[in-house]
Amino acid sequence: METSSTSNSSTSPISTTGSSATNVSFVTVLLLRLIYSVNFARYRTTNPCQTRPMSYPLPEAPRPVEAPVAAGTRVVLDARARFLDRDFVLGGSPRRLLRLPGGSAAVARRWRDGDKVRHGEERFARTLIQQGLLVTSGSEPIDPHDIDVIIPVCDDPRSLRALLEGLGGFEVTVVDDASNDPQIVRDCAQEFGARLVRLEVNSGPGAARNAGARSTARPFLWFLDVDVSLEDAADVARRLSAHLRDPLVSAAAPRIRGAAGSSARERFERRFSPLDMGQHSALVVPGGAVPYVPSACLFVRRDAFGEGFDEGLRTGEDVDLVWRLHDRGWLVRYDARILVSHRARDSWRRWWSQRVGYGASSGDLARRHGVRLAPVRVDTWTLIAVLSVICGRPLLAGRIVRAARDQMIQRVSSISDQPRDVANAVVVRGMSQAALPLVRSTVRTFGVVILVAALHPRLRWRALLVFLLGTIARGRSVRMRPREIPLAVADDLAYSMGVVKGAWRNRSMTSLRPSITRSTLRVADVLGLARRPFAP
Repeated sequence: METSSTSNSSTSPISTTGSSATNVSFVTVLLLRLIYSVNFARYRTTNPCQTRPMSYPLPEAPRPVEAPVAAGTRVVLDARARFLDRDFVLGGSPRRLLRLPGGSAAVARRWRDGDKVRHGEERFARTLIQQGLLVTSGSEPIDPHDIDVIIPVCDDPRSLRALLEGLGGFEVTVVDDASNDPQIVRDCAQEFGARLVRLEVNSGPGAARNAGARSTARPFLWFLDVDVSLEDAADVARRLSAHLRDPLVSAAAPRIRGAAGSSARERFERRFSPLDMGQHSALVVPGGAVPYVPSACLFVRRDAFGEGFDEGLRTGEDVDLVWRLHDRGWLVRYDARILVSHRARDSWRRWWSQRVGYGASSGDLARRHGVRLAPVRVDTWTLIAVLSVICGRPLLAGRIVRAARDQMIQRVSSISDQPRDVANAVVVRGMSQAALPLVRSTVRTFGVVILVAALHPRLRWRALLVFLLGTIARGRSVRMRPREIPLAVADDLAYSMGVVKGAWRNRSMTSLRPSITRSTLRVADVLGLARRPFAP
């Protein structure tokens, strides 16, 4: 992304949900670590990074025990949650197996299709909401007079005019981030009755949004990028604001898809927008199915906003804000049922720069959030299973899956009527469904290195297989068309180049270093040397 213009979306769609790696990934890490040790060590004291290692502090959320879900609130179980056996439910964010003993399972089943919280169920409902298994529904929206709409803009009066035309009835503040022709922006704001805040120095989208927030006082903030299109702004605000009736919800965001168009960029963006967080609504949690939401259309509670976006970040400031809200106990909602559109870049050069900028933001974010920026997060045995398949050893992967399944059966056999069904759902389906996303995140981060490795005769077919699987995994919910493959490859290459650029700029390996966690599975279990009885 070009940092001279706030009108460009600043979202950084970093890869934080992947959990696999390839042999090529390890070679990459080792080589870059060597480069780091030789070339970067001398700069650690003489030329430190200028960005702050920590972001602005945010207010703490109310304690959950002090904010139970009120009796009479209508709630509904997450659509992807599955009941297993009599006491188990699988789902949430991150995905987990949760045991609901006693009458808890019956209550959760009653909420599956939507029902009200009864007296005595308030704290249980709060627990499931925090686990990402339950969502409030039918809440009253926020009064539009309690909402401040804030639009940062830099040299894009045409898009500003189109956006303001649909915001009648809202209190709008336009923040001019040092446009070259400020009078045009001023005239446009005055025409639609919007307040204008002028910044004399281009400071980036985060600083522009903060300036707009400081100049207003209403209890809710609605940040809109100038290149966003709303078919019905009142309806979007009504549905987003309803989430914030929950006192623990700090922010809510809709699904953002690319705007319709006839060019190759627009057609690709319509189906594979970098701001599209998927077709399933979810609780936003680092490491979850939806790890962050973009700020292109973000509804925020002022009491949670604090000092706001980190002005030291030109890109990725929305990821940083969402994660800091999570760390302070606040909940953030992604509602995929609400749709808005976002315009694609108007040239190939800006399209490429946007993707590189997204990847480069991972380096700055890694200094603030550490292992959350790991491009690949996986436990040891899942990694070995994926690698064994890629390397043509599927029997080893099958042995690992069977050992993990047997271990799960052993654990739940005393508390489950159908331990095999539970184990199959958790282990077998879980590992198989996780394989493609793991490869996807590897290609997203290490795409350039994987293609370079394909030049080596002994690595060629494995590297190309990894890249092919990673490209296919992009279209798990939307089937990729043959003509879209070149753009998908270019997208991944640009992003991976940005990740390396960000690591180099920050002199840190964190955004390139996989996070491999320990597993409870032992070597003896996989080799069949440890015999443990379990219920059939």
